[in-house]
Amino acid sequence: MLALDFPPVSHLVEWGPIWGSGALAINKVVLEMMIAAVAVIVFYTVAGSKKALVPTGAQNLGEMAVGFVEDGIIMETIGPDGLLYAPYLLTLFSFILTCNMIGLLPFVQMPPLARYGVPVFMALVTYFIYNVVAVVKQGPIQYLRNVMFMPGVPKVMYLLLTPIEFFTVFLIQPFSLSLRLFANLLAGHLILVTFAVLTTALWEATKIGFVLPFALLVALTGFELLVAFLQAYIFTILSAVYIGRAMHPDH
Repeated sequence: MLALDFPPVSHLVEWGPIWGSGALAINKVVLEMMIAAVAVIVFYTVAGSKKALVPTGAQNLGEMAVGFVEDGIIMETIGPDGLLYAPYLLTLFSFILTCNMIGLLPFVQMPPLARYGVPVFMALVTYFIYNVVAVVKQGPIQYLRNVMFMPGVPKVMYLLLTPIEFFTVFLIQPFSLSLRLFANLLAGHLILVTFAVLTTALWEATKIGFVLPFALLVALTGFELLVAFLQAYIFTILSAVYIGRAMHPDH
């Protein structure tokens, strides 16, 4: 009988310290995030140091990334005045995408954003930015009024809509923003581990039956490449949408 030894979920997302101890310990996930941060900084430093009229290599990729964020995200959700937030949104997109790609590398196989702490931190940074923008652009009283009392709604509906809108803007939005990123990456990681264990077990048991689960493992890894991009895009564009609403409440 074929026995499958699936590791507990805690073994898939928790890693012991590589260096140090306590709250300042560096484990595998922290190391991946540090590598991702350094990689993004180095990439844009190199890309920005070249001033060729016809961009190639790193400069070309850098300009493509900047153009994608500015034209495909900011201009579509905020407008020209949203270009002020291009550095933040470009950093978000690049860091999330790099973390996701690192998590798919052989022998790494652990997306760092499948740990909830960093998605929560990024969501809270976005939450802080769009609330500050809203207070500056609208004023604190008008901001609360726009959130809690939408124009054009019958007054009796405020009894239902006002608490819903309040909890949505101030509690649910940052929670859902972080949870969406975390849950998708963790789910993908668990699926890949499942098929990897199944492939190994069937290889050891039959030497033949592993072919189908291995093919599915390869296909799912390719699908996770798409997910890595989509999750970076979704987190970034939702951040832009929230900032845009703070800047233009009438829209």
